[in-house]
Amino acid sequence: QVQLVESGGGLVQAGGSLRLSCAASGRTFSRDAMGWFRQAPGKEREFVATISWSGGSTWYGDSVKGRFTISRDNAKNTVYLQMNNLKPTDTAVYYCAADCTLPYGSSCNYWGQGTQVTVSS
Repeated sequence: QVQLVESGGGLVQAGGSLRLSCAASGRTFSRDAMGWFRQAPGKEREFVATISWSGGSTWYGDSVKGRFTISRDNAKNTVYLQMNNLKPTDTAVYYCAADCTLPYGSSCNYWGQGTQVTVSS
């Protein structure tokens, strides 16, 4: 059974940083694009970032460009999201996804359960 398990969420003050991790099990995604998405209360799911299978190409949503960095370690079957200079508007549940279409992950075949990120002002 394929599982994506996110970790690293929590409460942080504005201007702070968090690093999210997403560990995959059940199959390898070393040849698949992976991504991060988020959903705030009362809002639609929003694209955050995607990364190609090699890690050589990345794409970001406009609201996080220059602040967030997506990366991956195929040996660990894990994708990361480094989030810097966090803002209260970044508050959301963050979801990891795998086997995504590029560049913006309009379709992903596997999803994690999500991890809450709360940024206080």
